[in-house]
Amino acid sequence: MRTLIVYKEIQAKVELVYQQVNLKRFEQASGRPRKLEDTQVITLAIYQHTQGIPTKKQVYKDFELPCTYKTFCESVNRLLPIIVYILVSIMHLNRNDADLVKFTDSTDIPVCLNKNAKYHKTMAGLAQWGRSSKGFYFGLKLHITVDAKEKLLSICITPANTDDRKVFMQLNEKLMGLFVADAGYISQKLSDEFYIENERLLIAKPKANMKKLASWWQTLLYTARVKVETLFNNTKKFRGLISSLPRSLNGYLCNYFLALLAEVLA
Repeated sequence: MRTLIVYKEIQAKVELVYQQVNLKRFEQASGRPRKLEDTQVITLAIYQHTQGIPTKKQVYKDFELPCTYKTFCESVNRLLPIIVYILVSIMHLNRNDADLVKFTDSTDIPVCLNKNAKYHKTMAGLAQWGRSSKGFYFGLKLHITVDAKEKLLSICITPANTDDRKVFMQLNEKLMGLFVADAGYISQKLSDEFYIENERLLIAKPKANMKKLASWWQTLLYTARVKVETLFNNTKKFRGLISSLPRSLNGYLCNYFLALLAEVLA
């Protein structure tokens, strides 16, 4: 009973987005009707991530779907552009009433165990070796910007060895406000290029060995960065962001965007 209630809630949200951004225009116009409608497939995929279910096979069994398991998996991967479109549409809506204060950060996304990196082929063209607070890993890096109300405003996925400062301008190009970031974004050049008088400003937390001291209000803003850390924590622990189960590039990307979409719609 609880499963059906959660499913219906997610389905209502997906259908509302479909209607608002007219996603019906992307559906199959001719040919034999599919056994699962696109909204059903996306709802089931989001349901998997909101409930922390590790595999699609479990969802397939729980709902006794009227198609083969292979068809279900292929349907999810086929809808990657629509999944991305939905997430981007929600971010654009969030920007309309975004808070003045915004937070930018990045997190690691390993695509496999370190011992398997040499033999990993699926993401070999995108994944690179990188280093996080937990040590070296082979994979990607997720960059996001959220506002003080924890609304997702912008995302970018890059190889793990990408410098955060090189992505910051692209990530926040169309956003305005007071941006708070950690020491990884310290750069006078970046601060000068990003600055627009009376419109936007970047404040990066000083490193421990720097002589520059933070004022009380800057310290307060740095402390509030827990909002972006919360989103990272939720998507990793409860939404299945990190996985080595996909067997295709589309499968990996679908997993990442569905985890973020599940967190946004939760």
